[in-house]
Amino acid sequence: MVDFFQNFNPITQAFMATLFTWGMTAFGAALVFTTKTINQRFLDGMLGFAGGVMIAASFWSLLGPAIEMSDNNAIGPWFPAAFGFLLGGTFLWGIDKILPHLHPNAPISDAEGIYPKERKRSTLLVLAITLHNIPEGLAVGIAFGALANGGTEATLASALTLALGIGIQNFPEGVAVSMPLRGEGMSRRKSFFYGQFSGMVEPIAAVIGAFAVAFIEPLLPYALSFAAGAMIFVVIEEVIPSSQEKGNKDLASMSLMVGFVLMMILDVALG
Repeated sequence: MVDFFQNFNPITQAFMATLFTWGMTAFGAALVFTTKTINQRFLDGMLGFAGGVMIAASFWSLLGPAIEMSDNNAIGPWFPAAFGFLLGGTFLWGIDKILPHLHPNAPISDAEGIYPKERKRSTLLVLAITLHNIPEGLAVGIAFGALANGGTEATLASALTLALGIGIQNFPEGVAVSMPLRGEGMSRRKSFFYGQFSGMVEPIAAVIGAFAVAFIEPLLPYALSFAAGAMIFVVIEEVIPSSQEKGNKDLASMSLMVGFVLMMILDVALG
């Protein structure tokens, strides 16, 4: 696979990789064609697993490389990672306060953002998962954009591993949107459409991220850390609470640990 991707420029690589992550979101959403309901414990376990993958990817594929790239920073090698990480979390916090959305498993009364009660539940759920996918798409795009600045075959392998990990955790995100809508009586086709639609933003965000760092090399460690901070904010603010709201805290916690370990293994073994 590494040899195949080497035939394309980093921006095209980022776009192709996030087509896969979007496809995994659609794959999860496609479960509505086989069943109308899904076991809550299974869904909570998958959400916990997704959180673990995102946490591991934030360090192994984003923060770690950002620190390594900052050895010659005048303030210290920790500065780009710390600054970018906090900026990414603050940015997502701002979007969270503005964008109307509803966490998976939450009642409509818990919707957040500006005037959320004026919007349909389906729209709010899609916007919530879209909020997840913005930093995920940016992360993949930035990882591939690094290749334009002298990246090696190992850098490409690491970027592909990140895309693989995010694709795996996108499966439960598609399920988390489509299955509740199907359970409320929405048709299979509409439930699937809303579920996969939330992943459409990833290729767009990936191209933006790859383009930015490919042509502005000094941004790279800050951009990697920014994506990590945004992802960690999403995990803490939304993914973990959503996985535990129905009482399956132990299952969600252990699933998170499994997701973290799997992503760590993938990154170390393949990257």
